[in-house]
This record gives sequence, structure tokens and C-alpha cells, in this order.
Amino acid sequence: MDLATAPPAPLTRRHLHVAGDWVDPSSGDTIPVENPATGETIGEVPAGAPADVDRAVAAARAAFPGWAATDPAERAAHLDRLHTALAARADDIARTVASELGAPLKLATRVQAGLPLIVLRSMVELAARPAAERVVGNSLVVREPVGVVGAITPWNYPLHQVVAKLAPALAAGCTVVLKPSELTPLTAYLLFDAVTEAGLPPGVVNLVPGTGPVVGEALAAHPDVDLVSFTGSTATGRRIAHLAADRIARVALELGGKSANVILADADLPTAVKVGVGNVLVNSGQTCTAWTRMLVHRDRYDEALELAATAVAGYRLGDPFDPATRLGPLVSAAQADRVRGHVDRALADGARLVAGGPAAPLPPRGHFVAPTVLADVHPDSALAQEEVFGPVLAVIPFTDTDEAVAIANNSRYGLAGAVWSADEDAALAVARRLRTGQVDVNGGAFNPLAPFGGYRQSGLGRELGTYGVEEFTEVKAIQR
Repeated sequence: MDLATAPPAPLTRRHLHVAGDWVDPSSGDTIPVENPATGETIGEVPAGAPADVDRAVAAARAAFPGWAATDPAERAAHLDRLHTALAARADDIARTVASELGAPLKLATRVQAGLPLIVLRSMVELAARPAAERVVGNSLVVREPVGVVGAITPWNYPLHQVVAKLAPALAAGCTVVLKPSELTPLTAYLLFDAVTEAGLPPGVVNLVPGTGPVVGEALAAHPDVDLVSFTGSTATGRRIAHLAADRIARVALELGGKSANVILADADLPTAVKVGVGNVLVNSGQTCTAWTRMLVHRDRYDEALELAATAVAGYRLGDPFDPATRLGPLVSAAQADRVRGHVDRALADGARLVAGGPAAPLPPRGHFVAPTVLADVHPDSALAQEEVFGPVLAVIPFTDTDEAVAIANNSRYGLAGAVWSADEDAALAVARRLRTGQVDVNGGAFNPLAPFGGYRQSGLGRELGTYGVEEFTEVKAIQR
């Protein structure tokens, strides 16, 4: 096997990163890290405790005045050096993500390692700009950094989700304490190796790995944390919001999704279905923005199902380091069981199996679930309402545009979506009617400068671009 595609050696990290140094945790408890493609343990990290959170928050609090007062150009230079140090580790990052998450190496290289570098580069440019000021009557309205940020990140995009919080927070002048997911913590250590090399001032960024109920809750409830930025499940986001509300602290929440892919009757159906299936299956379906509900006009419904079955058949499951693999495992046995349960319940509720399903062949080991397409899914059913977070597509017919919009908006979520039509104006009109934070028209490309976030139970606040930086600021009016 080529060294460029070989998995990393077993990796164990023993320390926290606090006040610019690698330090010992307060206890010897550890968390094993598993390779979900094999079930084998590939390393371990410290299981942080509330005392560790206290140390990290104190370091961030002490560093905040100096970092907030740093000239924007100097903050941008720090982020630029971090970008350089992180880019030099791109191969190691991709191989680590492939190992601890199970993402195919091609995806891990292009998206898991590549996208955070794009986002970080955009933040270098934004950080260099002086904070915006406006004159309103006799008032000068200014934006100032909110303070210490507690960043709690998920396992599905273990570097991108960190950078999407850390970079704009630093650009705004905030300091950060990071708790990465305990399922994929190794990538965060590579980031903090880059932080060390880049020479960020001590205490500006701090790392405390651990579980959500211990480290996450201690961070969310900490009296010296000014804003908690969380990405993950809606249930956990609700808990974090409660903890922060007890002390009237701000939260930024990027939560679940059940996004609709609306394919109008005049759409380029082969393209819309192919892209839609690819969107659902990327990262083995473990993506909050996945278009997991495909809404198709009844006149083209059967054709769409055939196209979807053909597209799914081209996704080979297997070893993330095998170039032929297009779909890796789910992150854990529990996640795989949960997704299979959703499929079993949908079939029991009357959904029709088009591809995949419980009897589909799987690799002999690892937490794999076959890519699955289900037809005749009722818009009110559990499969159409609950976030599955796996490679499962629900296909739902509609009769006219009004019905399509009603079905798309029939969700407690509102994170993303898509519309396809040969008439771009018609597609844009539908996009405006969708109650969701982001809509792609005819496969519109991802924009790292556009605001990212959701309506309703998909969360509060926005990430990326200027909107992401402003999320980490307070507004002050100075009367003259």
C-alpha cells in the first residue's frame, strides 16, 4: 500500500492544550478512538473533567483583553500562519479522518481536509478588515468581540466544524475553548499541532477533549463563557440552550435537518436525481444538510425511482483507503443500528423498498449500512419527519408546486434544500417559499462566504462569511 493512502499508525494523545502548552489532564481517564471500518481501537485521548474546563476557560479569559485589542491586520497574520501550518498537514488530516470517521480517502482529502482550508482562508481576509462602524443620528454603533467562546463540535466533519467556529471567533477578537467530539477527536489534535506551530498567543485557543455530559455541559454552564457555539443534534442543542439560559448567556446552535430536494416537472431529471442521490450519500449520509427527502412530480415519479436505483448501485461500500470505495461505514455501531431501525420502521409503515435495505450485502466487518432508497413515503411518517443521519433517501410524489412547497415545509427543521427546474425564475420563486436557511437552485455551488444556518429547530444564528464573524460580536451604541 502506498504511504499516501496508508492509514496512520495507532495514535494516542495524552494531553490537553491550555494557555499555549500541552498540559496533563486532571485525571488519568481516557477515551478510546475506534476505526468504524474495522471496529479496532486506533488510539485514545484524555477524558477531560470539569476541572480541566475551569483551567482552559481561565486561560481564555486571561488572554481575551490582549487578543481583543490586537490590530485586525495582526490577527489576520496569525490566522494566515495557522492556514499555512494546517495546509502542510492536509495529508495527515485526510488519513486521520478516514481512519477515525471512516470517510473514503478521496472525500476526506477533498472535503474533510480541503473545505476547512477554504473557510480559514476566507476568514484571514475578513479578519484583516476593521470592525464595521455606523453612524446613526448622534450615535456611533460599533461591534466588539463577545468574549470567551465555548465551541462544542460534532464528529461528522471533525475539522470543518471546528474551523467554522474557531476561525470567525478569532477573527472577531474572541478567545476559544474547544471540545471536539469524543468519537473523532484525533483530527483536533492535528489542528492544535498547527496552532502550536503558528504561534498563536497563549490562551487564545484551548483544547479539552471529553464527553458531552461531562466536558460539554461544564463548558455550556461555565459562568466565564460568554457564548456557546454548538453543532450537533437538536436534542443536545436544546440541553445546551437550557444550560446557557440559566445564566443568560448567548448561544449559536447549528442543529438537525430534514431537507427537501424539490424536482419540478420540467427539470433535467437525470441530473437532478443523480446530484440528489450524491448529496444524500456524501459522508455516508452523515451530513446535516443532506437532501434526504426527494420530492418529484407525479408525472415523472417512476422515472425518478429508476434513476435513483441506478445511481445508488454505483456506490461501492468498503475500506476507506481502497480507491474503489465510494461509501464508508457509519461512525459507530450505535449509529448504524439507529439508521437500520429507521429503515425497518419505514418499511413497516408502508414505504416501498427501491434499492438497498436490510437484505443488501455488506462488508464482513465495520459499521456499514447499505445505501437505501424508499418510495411512497408519507409526508407525515417518521422517515419523512426525523433526521436519519445515514445513507437513506425518502422519495415523495407531488401533484403541483403548491403541494411540493407544503410538503417541503412540513418539517420542524429548516436547514437546507434544493429546487430544480428548466425555468430558473420558477425555481427561484419556489426557493423563496421554502422555510429553510439555505437553498440550492439547479445544483448551485457551495459558497463559503454565504451565511449558513437554519430556521426553527435547525438552530439559531449563522456561520461562515461576515455573518459568521458577526455572530461572535456584541453591538454597542455610543452617543455623542
